[in-house]
Amino acid sequence: MDKRIDQVTAHDGSFDVHLWLPERGSGPGILLVQEIYGVGPYITKVAEELAGRGYVVAAPDLFWRLRPGWIGEHTPEGTAASIELAAGFDLPQGVADCALTLVHLRGLPEVTGGLGALGFCLGGSVDYMLATQAELDAVLSFYGSAVPEATGLMERISSPLLLVFGGSDPYIPREQVARVEEAAQGRPGVRVYVDEEAGHAFHNSEAPMFHHPEAARRAWSVALDFLDAHLPPS
Repeated sequence: MDKRIDQVTAHDGSFDVHLWLPERGSGPGILLVQEIYGVGPYITKVAEELAGRGYVVAAPDLFWRLRPGWIGEHTPEGTAASIELAAGFDLPQGVADCALTLVHLRGLPEVTGGLGALGFCLGGSVDYMLATQAELDAVLSFYGSAVPEATGLMERISSPLLLVFGGSDPYIPREQVARVEEAAQGRPGVRVYVDEEAGHAFHNSEAPMFHHPEAARRAWSVALDFLDAHLPPS
């Protein structure tokens, strides 16, 4: 597959958008929104898998105003540094950057078909907020910590929405996840998937301190089925 870095211009500068193209050269587009570790080996692994399934994948550098090109190590020390950096992240600006990335993605000749968004951790919060203002074919949010406090915004989301959580997540307590489940009841376009055995960032295979292989396989299977139903690859 081909990979390149495009530049997208915001009102206060430009930022990198990492792009992965499928073997056939075109397909539906997916906005892939990073964790606190940046567009590093884990996000790259997810992007390559999605591109292998036929998607054009775009991952913007959300921390470009703070530390352009930041890649945090998946260690206790790297996690602490990434958390410290993320404390200075402006969520509304990040959502705006992702909206600009969607416009860029939609305009690429390689993008044929629909558009979706997938975010993990910080990115799960960002793409949930983005879905309140953008019409997409599929939105997938993995353990977005801002979601439980923003369930009232769910009524603004018309895109098919999958919300994934770990039932044993110390950062998003189970009672907060229950609040999301309650808000999703009666909304046919919203699905909440909770793996009760999993903690936070359980899909991140680069982070031994978080990764739960069995739960990751189960949740990823649900995610791929969701994409197949709402944003089938070419």
